[in-house]
Amino acid sequence: MKATSPRRRIIIGAASFAGLLGWAGRPLTAATIDEGIDFRQLGRPVPTGLAQGKIEVLEFFWYACPHCFALEPYLKSWVSKLPADVVFRKAHVAFRGSAQQQLFYTLEAMMSPDATHQKAFEAIHLNRQPLASEAEIFSWAKTASLDMARFERSWQSPAVANQMKRAVDLQQSHEVDGVPRFTVNGRYVTSPAMVGGSHQRSLAVVDFLIKKSRGRGA
Repeated sequence: MKATSPRRRIIIGAASFAGLLGWAGRPLTAATIDEGIDFRQLGRPVPTGLAQGKIEVLEFFWYACPHCFALEPYLKSWVSKLPADVVFRKAHVAFRGSAQQQLFYTLEAMMSPDATHQKAFEAIHLNRQPLASEAEIFSWAKTASLDMARFERSWQSPAVANQMKRAVDLQQSHEVDGVPRFTVNGRYVTSPAMVGGSHQRSLAVVDFLIKKSRGRGA
């Protein structure tokens, strides 16, 4: 999802729908996955910092993005079946302010379970709580039964500030202009938007790119 005007959202939505129609009935095989359509390469590969033989899948997302929220159940099922040589990571973008990004990395610093991240998603998309400011986030954190002393310490910690800075750097080096979006092994980019709006197809393309990365010996 990008920050767009209402008119541009309509245009993007129509294009996505047309793209989805275009993929209807098209079988997913290596022969039907096209570079430049289903995926592309970054202008400059970004080192993952992982040990040799490990492949990184990095998802860029935003709590406030409805497409990221819709992707979550498919993503969780997919992540649960990843092979041992694949490392999955999430990076929260800094779209329209940094409060939600700070929330994500605060929860990460607290080693909160996935269920807590899901609560943040649901607060925004099901309960209509914007979580767009520190005051709103702290109010929500109390209802989420978090340890507020730990939450406040983590929120204000240098570690969280550093993670936020690193996420912004990643967002720039990975050329992220919309979410959800995946980078595979610091080299290949795909997203639901690129494949016509299908969450399942985007994850199937990620699987293809994982195999492609193994073939490169990356």
